[in-house]
Amino acid sequence: MSAPSVSAALPLSARIAVVGAGAMGTGIAQVAAAAGHAVSLLDNRPDAAAHAVAAIRAQFARLADKGQLSADAAQAAASRLQAVTELAELADADLVIEAIVENLDAKQALYAALEALVGPDCLFATNTSSISVTAIAARLQRPERLAGLHFFNPAPLMALVEIVSGLATDPAVANTLFATAAAWGKTPVHAKSTPGFIVNRVARPYYAEALRLLQEGAADIATLDALLREAGGFRMGPFELMDLIGHDVNFAVTQSVWRAFYHDPRFTPSLIQQERVDAGFYGKKTGRGFYDYRDGAVRPLPHSEAAQPQPGTIVLYGSSPASQALAQRLGERGVAFAQAQASDARVADVDGATLFVSDGRSATQRAHDSGIANTVLLDLALDYRQASRLGVTVAEGCSDSAAQAAIGLLQAAGLAVSRLRDVPGLAVMRTVAMLANEAADAVNQSVCSATAVDAAMRLGVNYPLGPLAWAEQIGVGQVCAVLSHLAASYGEDRYRLSPLLQHHALTGKALS
Repeated sequence: MSAPSVSAALPLSARIAVVGAGAMGTGIAQVAAAAGHAVSLLDNRPDAAAHAVAAIRAQFARLADKGQLSADAAQAAASRLQAVTELAELADADLVIEAIVENLDAKQALYAALEALVGPDCLFATNTSSISVTAIAARLQRPERLAGLHFFNPAPLMALVEIVSGLATDPAVANTLFATAAAWGKTPVHAKSTPGFIVNRVARPYYAEALRLLQEGAADIATLDALLREAGGFRMGPFELMDLIGHDVNFAVTQSVWRAFYHDPRFTPSLIQQERVDAGFYGKKTGRGFYDYRDGAVRPLPHSEAAQPQPGTIVLYGSSPASQALAQRLGERGVAFAQAQASDARVADVDGATLFVSDGRSATQRAHDSGIANTVLLDLALDYRQASRLGVTVAEGCSDSAAQAAIGLLQAAGLAVSRLRDVPGLAVMRTVAMLANEAADAVNQSVCSATAVDAAMRLGVNYPLGPLAWAEQIGVGQVCAVLSHLAASYGEDRYRLSPLLQHHALTGKALS
């Protein structure tokens, strides 16, 4: 995706109108008023806009009390807000931001009415998270004036804004909105109007792989969540995050993206999540989801292997991140080990067990392919030096003593160990590989740039690294191997390799 030309932000004299006084519209109005614009807020529910304006003014006062705004700045920002009750009161707006119900007909009707009221230079922006910007603009006489301006909740706190261009969007309009969002203190990224835009598309594997792992009995929800947090470095595990978002919302987005991509298997919804929705177990807001939030409910703990004796003989191999981290961690704890080189990718030999980092095969498959019966696989960690937990899986023919020795090694290095059923790719490795694959496909299809997709996933959903930067850290060739082995194991198009990843693996060029 080529770099867009530079445009100036809307001047502070520009009047901003926000239609929709729900959580998103209220947050956007607060951001615009804080930036220095006069803001009119409209909602078709009686008194909703007035209540929202009062809430924003109270929030400015709280920020002043905390010293985050001066009293004068808070008062000035509050004075720039007004609640209006009629669409006609928005006739002098220079930018109208729509944050109403996620319904195409409703959005088209609103913009058609606005087009008859506002001036020819007024810009239209939709905060839709899932509806085609192209479709929203299709019935306008001048569809080129409309673009997506997708904030993330809560808008005053979240830095990311997706600037989404529909098929008819004038590039100058998108660039002006980009510059305006930046002037408002946000980090904007350009995206093309495709299903899910950037974040809601690229994030799908975070939920989908966890749900598949659960369906396959790889581990329980608490253990999978703990592995993604404590090894993967994600702020929340996938099941607790789905519970927080709400399964009604999360499942609806998954269905929307899946349908919009003509049932691409990469986005197939999960029957497990469908069951939660059917039961009304939406998560925190209903008291039950994957976890039970009702009074007196006990939060399940992740499974950790029982303590095993420290192995007698430890040999670490090569200079991989896992091997280097084990050497550092063992050294800090006074555990003796030897170091050597190996012709394969093994990380360690310990009392009969041979440890490798997952390459997307199951441990049993890898043992069969290598002839090493006592194969133990390690999951990916964001930083093996800092991880507090690590997932492992053991080949079917591995002896109990060898498995216990491998677990004892990791425990001696200060790691809690969670043993998974022998599924291909374990938990963190397959999740990160799929995130990188989806991010690469978005770039390959000119939805956004590599820089934009990494920024969007860090800022929009708080990933510890952008997916493409993470693929570089792992090694693009290794990510391709993981995906190819997953595809071979499952025989599904779901794990097909992005042409962009394959190209960069062959050429050695950086992704980001």
